[in-house]
Amino acid sequence: MTTLLQIKSSLNGENGQSTVLSNQFVERWKAENPDGEVIVRDLAANPVPHLDGERFNAFLTPAEKRSSAEQKIVDYSDELIREIKAADLVTIGLPMYNFGIPSTLKAYFDHIARSGVTFRYTAEGPQGLLPNIPVYIIAARGGLYAGTQADSQTGYMQTFLSFIGLSDTRFIYAEGLAMGDDGKAKALEQARQSIDEAVAA
Repeated sequence: MTTLLQIKSSLNGENGQSTVLSNQFVERWKAENPDGEVIVRDLAANPVPHLDGERFNAFLTPAEKRSSAEQKIVDYSDELIREIKAADLVTIGLPMYNFGIPSTLKAYFDHIARSGVTFRYTAEGPQGLLPNIPVYIIAARGGLYAGTQADSQTGYMQTFLSFIGLSDTRFIYAEGLAMGDDGKAKALEQARQSIDEAVAA
């Protein structure tokens, strides 16, 4: 059975444009894969704690030396990692906030980036340890940023995901959503068409 992991990161929940488009991706995928399983990780409804010294040190502490509180932190991280390892593909709904990714998504990334678990350093440099499955990133933006220096998301997402082994990143953009109703409608329609084409491929 094929498994899709859907990650939602819009602070507007189900009303966020990235979530709406991500949900369309899931619905289209389910139509193509009726026996497939969808796992939903909603970072607005169930935010991952932001990384602090206590959590970071828990990740670094050897298992036999962890306190019960530290082990609980590691167990939570392990759950997130098991979730993504179980997936055959991932879709991420990605809004742009102040030229960056949502802080909740960054917190999620901080909990799945674990040395010796999802990446390791070798004499040739870092090596990602997760299976290289497709990651469809649906980026919803108020302005026009793709291909410009103001697009801090695309390069970051590619770099981070590749670092943990997920180098097959595929972007679908919905841009100019705050630049008038006509532009918004056109951008959303183009994004929906791109989603249909991506799932059908």
